[in-house]
Amino acid sequence: MKLDSAPVILTGVSASENQPELTASTESRLANAIFEPIQPVASADSQKKQGSPLIVFTTTFITIFLAEIGDKTQLSTLLMSAESHSPWVVFLGSAAALITTSLLGVLLGSWISKQFSPKALDKSAGVMLLFVSAMLFWDVLQG
Repeated sequence: MKLDSAPVILTGVSASENQPELTASTESRLANAIFEPIQPVASADSQKKQGSPLIVFTTTFITIFLAEIGDKTQLSTLLMSAESHSPWVVFLGSAAALITTSLLGVLLGSWISKQFSPKALDKSAGVMLLFVSAMLFWDVLQG
């Protein structure tokens, strides 16, 4: 919409004595309106995504599975299994360790989400990632 287009007609809105009159300028035409805060409306899709444990489980499984393929934990487990000749014992120990670290992450994440707003968490995560990136970049320059 252009700034100099015709004003939008609002029905049921009248200028009150408490609101100052706005004057039309050559660049834009403004109308008096009463603005009320918009309450977020949960759509069926957002309720479905939040309410479906299967979707949350699948998304988490795929994300963690792809992130863990070929990482140092998997390589360590592979070497321990080959060295010990007890693959099932190594599997059980590795699985227990991964479950424990995941439990700690979930509990800590749950506690943090109750202490801070989502906006603060987003900003702090961004700052931490920038810090890690700067440290990695500095290591590359030094090496």
